[in-house]
Amino acid sequence: MIWFATLLSCIGLIYAEESFVKNGRIIGGSNAQYNTWQWQVSFQQDTYNEGYYNHICGGSIIGALHVMTAAHCIIGHPSSFRVVVGEYNLFEREGSEQYIAVEHITVHPRWNGELGLGNDIAIVKLAEPIYGNGFVNIGNLPAPYETLPDKFVCHLTGWGVMDYASTAIVPDILQEVAIPVVAHSVCSQHDWWGSLALESMICAGGDGVISGCQGDSGGPLSCLVDGVWRIHGVVSYGPIGRCNQYKKPTVFTRVSYFLDWINSVMQS
Repeated sequence: MIWFATLLSCIGLIYAEESFVKNGRIIGGSNAQYNTWQWQVSFQQDTYNEGYYNHICGGSIIGALHVMTAAHCIIGHPSSFRVVVGEYNLFEREGSEQYIAVEHITVHPRWNGELGLGNDIAIVKLAEPIYGNGFVNIGNLPAPYETLPDKFVCHLTGWGVMDYASTAIVPDILQEVAIPVVAHSVCSQHDWWGSLALESMICAGGDGVISGCQGDSGGPLSCLVDGVWRIHGVVSYGPIGRCNQYKKPTVFTRVSYFLDWINSVMQS
């Protein structure tokens, strides 16, 4: 989920410059090619303990036992969640999937539920390791505090809604879209996100056409840098109402800002 705080298990909305909608689904994208984004995961929850899991957020494989997602996706006990890796079509079994229970979840210690204050990141420890089956891979992370230039094109992937209408289309197949980075010096201007855009965040999009939306929260912003795909962002929030608003780009937690914390959690 990604947009509404009340429904919101997974995306942040924003009223003008104050409210956030947890980001959900990709708007303006297309079906990803099968077995392309091997670090993408579906983070799922059995909300009512009935043995039925729903996709609530995305995530990224960052180790054999660890997945990275957004802190705002974590609502409930770790035992209510599972991670699905090697996923492509949420409603079909292709034989590439691995369904893995969650052992422990570490939310960033400075996350307080306020999307505009940042720290929207969490590390999920799995109950058993992911095994290599040709459909999964550990995502590469950026260098510490690495930033990307304005208009650098990355890719957003997820199973978020594909439009903003009341009859919003939820895809079964993983979606992808090329999306340009918006430099912090631009995104922090008053007619963009203003003071809500922090140095610990990455903005991307804002053209009024493409964006993340409900259901994309926690998923990766993947960027090809010097020939290597690296996970530079974790989907955090976007504008309330229409996801693809002009000068209101999708906002991501900047992974390079949190590398020390990520490594400490994985090693503990």
